[in-house]
Amino acid sequence: MNTKRLERITLDPGKCGGRPCIRGYRIRVTDILGLLSAGASHGEILEDYPFLEEEDILAALEYASIQTDHSILIAA
Repeated sequence: MNTKRLERITLDPGKCGGRPCIRGYRIRVTDILGLLSAGASHGEILEDYPFLEEEDILAALEYASIQTDHSILIAA
């Protein structure tokens, strides 16, 4: 885990309903993930959103990987 990279992910109750965003901008982690899953390349995302940096995209991916890594409890 790259804690320095994760500092790019911000949570602000007054922006985007408190959802995780990139460096305080009104672009959510889920927006980046949606673009990537739709087939957009890092270069295309950076071209469309010039305020973003490569590290922002990587931070979104890392944040998502951490959020999905949880234990599964199975009732006995």
